[in-house]
This record gives sequence, C-alpha cells and structure tokens, in this order.
Amino acid sequence: MPVIVVANPKGGVGKSTLATNIAGALARQGHAVMLGDVDRQQSARHWLKHRPQGVPEIRGWEVSGDDVVRLPKGTTHAVLDTPAGLHNRRLDEVLKVADKLVVPLQPSLFDIEATHDFLREVKAHRRADKISIGLVGMRAREGFISTEHLQQFLSTLDVPVLGFLRDTQNYVHLAARGLTLWDVAPSRVERDIEQWQPLLEWIAGWRNEH
Repeated sequence: MPVIVVANPKGGVGKSTLATNIAGALARQGHAVMLGDVDRQQSARHWLKHRPQGVPEIRGWEVSGDDVVRLPKGTTHAVLDTPAGLHNRRLDEVLKVADKLVVPLQPSLFDIEATHDFLREVKAHRRADKISIGLVGMRAREGFISTEHLQQFLSTLDVPVLGFLRDTQNYVHLAARGLTLWDVAPSRVERDIEQWQPLLEWIAGWRNEH
C-alpha cells in the first residue's frame, strides 16, 4: 500500500491543499483512501467533517478507545498531512512509513530557504534511498519575478519538480465545502486539473520505483 506524505516544516505553504486534493484524486479513481493528519490542529479531520454525501469517500484515521490510531480496514492508499516544524523524531516517524514525499513551497525567500534545509535533512535520513521525493510550486503566478526565482531555485536541486499550481480561489472555495477539484464539474476547474497531471502520473508510478 503506498503512503504519500505531504511535508514541509515551513507553515502556510499549502500542505493541506495538496493532501486533500491528492486524496480526492485517488478516491475519484476508485481507490480506498485514508487521509490522516499528523498535525495537532487536525486540519484534515475537520475538512473531512464538511465532506458531503454523494462524492467519493475519503476516510480518516480510526481511533480506538485507548487513543491508538489505525488505518481503516480495506485501505489501499494513505495520504498524510503534516505540521509545520516537522523535524527530528517526528520527521523520523513520518519517513519510516513514507513511500512518496511531496514537498510544496511557495515563491518566497523564506519558503526556499526552509525547503533547502528540509531536503538536506530528508536526504540524510537512513530511508532516503527508499523514498521518492517530488516538489510542487504553490500559488505560482505566471510572469511574476518571485515565480521566476522559485523556478531558478528548483532547477538547481536534484529533485524532480512535479509542477506549479496557480494562485486561485478554487482551492479555497472547495476546501470550505469539504470538496476537491475532482468533486465538481471538470469544466469549472479544467485549468487546475491540467496542472495536476504530472503530479498524479508520478504518484501512479509508485509501483515501478520500489
């Protein structure tokens, strides 16, 4: 079972946006998806509470009476959202189970510096050679200098860039209703879905990498 972790120690980079939409895309494909949240704020759990009936099911952690969390039975794909400040022991726990690590970052100097340090920490982990890492540029605005600087930075890294997602209110409006891009008419979000194709193809190819 593939475990896809969305992580970056920098806060506000779009981790929950990526995690929920990855889960939504996998659910739309017919997979039994669990969306888990390593963050104390439990953003994913709150989002799942808003998810309406009639859309592909995404399940959360199952919590037993002794507060032990488990994957729901029958789960075929797990997506894990993570908190800001993910380092040391907490990072180690996440990397122990990760098959793929998706690292989002926005076009800012702070994001670039934090991501650079984070990637160095991940690559020093003992399981680094068993985890596929991909980068996603978030809230990218075409023609902006900040986006050009981000593209230049990513080109210097030995990590695949899975695409750039534009700055749009679609994600905000859908998240407020517990929805993803794949829960509405494709014509409403056609441009956004197109930007997601390289990331989804990378995720789908996990079996060929392990």
